[in-house]
Amino acid sequence: MRSKLGVGGVVLAGMVLLLSPSPAQAHHAFAAEFDANKPVKFLDATVTRVMLINPHSWIYVDVKQPDGTVENWAIEAGSPNILLRRGITRDTLKAGQKINVEGYQSKDGSHRANGRDLTLENGQKLFLGSSGDGAPYEVQRPGIDTKK
Repeated sequence: MRSKLGVGGVVLAGMVLLLSPSPAQAHHAFAAEFDANKPVKFLDATVTRVMLINPHSWIYVDVKQPDGTVENWAIEAGSPNILLRRGITRDTLKAGQKINVEGYQSKDGSHRANGRDLTLENGQKLFLGSSGDGAPYEVQRPGIDTKK
C-alpha cells in the first residue's frame, strides 16, 4: 500500500525532526580536548570529590605544588559502567583519600586532565580511560593491564 505525503506532510515531518530533543552532549575524541604531549603525574593527590556520571566520570583532587600551594584538578575518567567493570565503585574513592594519578592535561592548560592510570594507597592499580577514546597507547608496564 502506498501513502501519499504531500509537501505539507514533508514540511511537518522536517519540523518534527528539527524540534525534537537532541542528546545533551556529543561524545568527544581525546584529541579534541587533551594533549598527548602534556602528560601529568600526581603523587599523593588528595581526593576532594568523585562524580560517577555519564558520559564521563570525574575525580577531583588537590595536588600540592613544590612552592606549597595547592591546585585542585579535575580528572576525567570513563563512564560509570566502564569504571565498574574495571573494579571502581562508589566505595573505591572517598574524599580525603591519597591516590596517584597519571594522565594528559587539557589543551587549554587548565587544571583538567584525562586520567589514564590510578594507583590506590594499597598499591592497587586501576585503568581510568575510556575504551577507544583516541588517547595515546601506553607502553605496557608490569602490573597494569590497559587492554581490559
